[in-house]
Amino acid sequence: MMFKRTFHIIIPVILAVATTSLISCGNTTAEKTAESAGEGEDHHDDEGNTVTLTAAQYQTAGIQLGQPEPRQISGTVKVNGYLDVPPQQMVSVSVPMGGFIKQTTLLQGMGVNKGQSLAVLENMDYIQLQQDYLDVKSQLEYAKEEYERQQELAKENVNAQKTLQQAKASFQSLSVKSIGLKEKLGLLNISAAALEKGNIQRTISINSPISGYVTQVNVNLGQFVNPADILFRIVNTEHLHAELTVFEKDIPKLKIGQTVRFTLAGETKERLATLHLIGREISEERTVRVHCHLEQEDRQLLPGAYLQAMIETGAAKVNAVPDAAIVNFENKFYVFVNVAMEEGPAHGQPGHKHGADEDKHQEEVAAGIHHFAMVEVKKGNSEFGYTEITLPEEVPANASIAVKGAYDLLAKKKNSGGHAH
Repeated sequence: MMFKRTFHIIIPVILAVATTSLISCGNTTAEKTAESAGEGEDHHDDEGNTVTLTAAQYQTAGIQLGQPEPRQISGTVKVNGYLDVPPQQMVSVSVPMGGFIKQTTLLQGMGVNKGQSLAVLENMDYIQLQQDYLDVKSQLEYAKEEYERQQELAKENVNAQKTLQQAKASFQSLSVKSIGLKEKLGLLNISAAALEKGNIQRTISINSPISGYVTQVNVNLGQFVNPADILFRIVNTEHLHAELTVFEKDIPKLKIGQTVRFTLAGETKERLATLHLIGREISEERTVRVHCHLEQEDRQLLPGAYLQAMIETGAAKVNAVPDAAIVNFENKFYVFVNVAMEEGPAHGQPGHKHGADEDKHQEEVAAGIHHFAMVEVKKGNSEFGYTEITLPEEVPANASIAVKGAYDLLAKKKNSGGHAH
């Protein structure tokens, strides 16, 4: 059987002691039998992608044959991503009314608590706003009394209806204005109750809306800031999540609740998360965002940290072989298919051996000669000592494969100087 595949094998390989004994030329009975069968003294006639072993070499290498078998192997999807925080855990701090920075002690990386003062600002407009509130409050008290007086007069039909309506409109207008000014004062953290006692203040305090860590400080003392300016950024790292980027082709494998194993850059510790949300939009790079919740919170982790993750997609029945059956050569994966006992070397199909070819095949069978084809395979997931493989189309699914001694066959192939073309 000849496989139409090409290999480029590099010769300089140091063989182990066991491999040396495998390829050595001894005067064993099996080798003499092989010579009588028409084979070379040491079988250095390996050609293309085939390896030939005598009975003695086959026994010394401890070759064992097997076939790919259906097994349940858990699948995984390899992805990259980063740590992120929910929008409600990240705050950009601004000021509702412009002012000059009078005081701040914040530095990047400092921890702050909810309600803690971040900076103190001052501006004459703050004083004017408080004056306006007190003025309206005073007018409101007079308007309220006048409205109540006009109501009493209206009951006795003493005043005109128009006068009552004007008193009512004035009272309601001042009442709304008072409420509006009070809300503005609240945005500036100025207490209306304290102000009504005559405590006018020239400064305001900007307080932290959440607990967390300061990630940006964009101000300095004496600087004038506007409402559109971002003074500070604060991040609460208490509830970080993993944001993964998954290729479009892998999305059908994902389900909510699947386990995610990930490691951060510079770490060897494996962390766990649970798949929580799958994005509903495909980017221009044909990827989808996947949101995962960490099983164990760690406030020392930093948002934006790069990570590599494995999403466990569940078990599936696939064709698999023992891990020892697969060899890695030049960053490609191969198995050795036994072709001597199943198919003749002449035509590659049983029943097609005639004449000298049939006689030669029978002699090799009698002498215990084995031919192996080095076949490139696609390697899949691994679990419990077995690995999923995909054989080329021209190789039968039930082909006999060297499940033990595959690396000895690879060493024999290198030592014999065989090169695939």
